[in-house]
Amino acid sequence: MRAQSSATAAPRIAVAGAPDPPGLGTLQAALGVVAFSLTFPATAWGLEGFGPWSLVAVRSVLAAVIAGGCLLALRVPLPARRHWPGLAVVGAGVVLGFPLLTTLALRTSTTAHAAVVVGLLPLTTALCSTLRVGTRPSRTFWIAALAGAAAVLAFTVQQSGGALSTADVYLFAALLVCAAGYTEGGRLARVMPGWQVIGWALALCLPLTVPAAALALAQEPVRLTAHSVTGLLWVAAGSQFLGLVVWYRGMAAIGIPKASQLQLAQPLLTLVWSVLLLGEHLTVAAPLTAAAVLVCIAVTQRARG
Repeated sequence: MRAQSSATAAPRIAVAGAPDPPGLGTLQAALGVVAFSLTFPATAWGLEGFGPWSLVAVRSVLAAVIAGGCLLALRVPLPARRHWPGLAVVGAGVVLGFPLLTTLALRTSTTAHAAVVVGLLPLTTALCSTLRVGTRPSRTFWIAALAGAAAVLAFTVQQSGGALSTADVYLFAALLVCAAGYTEGGRLARVMPGWQVIGWALALCLPLTVPAAALALAQEPVRLTAHSVTGLLWVAAGSQFLGLVVWYRGMAAIGIPKASQLQLAQPLLTLVWSVLLLGEHLTVAAPLTAAAVLVCIAVTQRARG
């Protein structure tokens, strides 16, 4: 692949990364949320056969292989030099930081407890977007966002007993780095296709993830089972690549703050998957919280920023 140096290369990328219509953008962002909602249950499955460091490193390498194959097959030129710092933030937050911190947390935390971080992520992402790209959502937007975040937080904390632990430290740290990665990825998705944003971020991390995978696999025991392999494949292909592709494209179309509010539904989806896939139990509060969250999402989607 050659570097993007010609005067005509930048316009081609700008056109390729042009935002979709808002309706399609909302659908794509929602598909990303569905993909992400399976991440914690799939990680729990993966931890049945892999150590935490092995699972994170191998998933990143596999996702980079998929993304790199697409970049090579389509002969995508290297991004402009000015985009590499942003891609590094995406890599540090989304490719490395969030998967590692949440995987470490899930060694001792249930998926219901880990959903706390997802409940707070939309608000954190909107705040990060305000600081980074200068967006100014309306007061109505913020009231609905805070109400939705409070509803999700109250529900998930009640489900987990509200106890703070080392896992919570990992989860809150993951919240911060992921918000930064989402914000930077959403900004870059306005000038290049979303799949290229995550593809280049994954490729940028390969010098770290390949040796990390080799070292972790040598140190941690591996037990291949149907669950562990399925979990690994999903977090690599579904969560780490395909989910982020549609998510970043959706953010580019409808804006980072509004797209982030769709994630208010993610903890509830995660809890549903936890029941179906992990055998965890839900209380009757789930449908009530779901209704409250859907109302908040509707308000934020209509609010003007």
